[in-house]
Amino acid sequence: MSTASTRLPEGRYGRSADERADRKLKIAGGVLGAVLLALVGYFAYHYVGQNEISGQVIAFQASDDSVQVHLEVHKDAGARGYCTLRSQAANGDEVGRADFRFDQHATRIDKVVTLRTTSRGTTAELLGCHAG
Repeated sequence: MSTASTRLPEGRYGRSADERADRKLKIAGGVLGAVLLALVGYFAYHYVGQNEISGQVIAFQASDDSVQVHLEVHKDAGARGYCTLRSQAANGDEVGRADFRFDQHATRIDKVVTLRTTSRGTTAELLGCHAG
């Protein structure tokens, strides 16, 4: 004696509930993926495209109560902003931090700035440059 199959003939009664659910999940996944990609693009544009000022420490010289820092700043011609520098002691304690403004019209600024410290600093670190 054979057992009758409870499966419906394919294509005769439309899609099964599983196939409909799979299709909805694929559509939802595609939409969410597109939204995520748009968000990543938006934040990347504002992080890279809107960052008008960048800088780097070329050299520094420490003394007992200050650090002379040779700073190179690149910016858009009309941009105004500041760069934040800090210095640390040999034990890792922060001994100085200051913001230095750059309002010049030039796109490349090479400047030696003096960072005052509470004790002898052994580093000169650029924390970041910001427009504004």
